[in-house]
Amino acid sequence: MSHITCNIIELCIFKKENDRLSYLLLHRTKNENIYPNVWQFITGSIEENEKAVDAAIRELSEETGLKPKSLWIVPYVLSFYNANWDSVNLCPFFAAEIQDCKNVQISDEHDDFGWFTYDEAIHKLELPIWKEGLRIVNEYIVLSGEGANLHRIF
Repeated sequence: MSHITCNIIELCIFKKENDRLSYLLLHRTKNENIYPNVWQFITGSIEENEKAVDAAIRELSEETGLKPKSLWIVPYVLSFYNANWDSVNLCPFFAAEIQDCKNVQISDEHDDFGWFTYDEAIHKLELPIWKEGLRIVNEYIVLSGEGANLHRIF
C-alpha cells in the first residue's frame, strides 16, 4: 500500500540587484536517480528530528554555500508520487532572498547553475509543480509586499 511522507523540502532562491530580479536554478547531473539532467530549485531531505525550515537553511548552505538574507514559507506544498518508494511525497516549499551571491558553490549532485529572469526560469523548469511554485513566489512573495509578511520567517 502506498504511503504519504514529508521528508523533502524545496527552496526557491532569488536576488534583487540593480533593479533586476533573478532566480537561482541548479542543473542536476545526468547520474542522479530522480530527475536527472533537469533544472530545479534547491531540493533536499529533512533529517531525523529536524524541522523543515531548518532543513531548507541547511540545504541552501550545502548545495550552494549561500546564506539567506530573508526567508519565507511559501503557501504552497509541492507533491509528487515516487514509484520506487511507492510514496506520495508532500514537500514544504520555501523562498529565500540572497544578498551576497558572488560565490555560489554547487554540490556534486549538480553540474551547473544560473541566475534567470522569471520568464527564463519558468521555461527551464520541467515540472508543472515547480512552475506553479515559481509563479506563487514571484507574485505573492517577491511582488506583493504586504501579503508576504504573513509568511516571512526572518
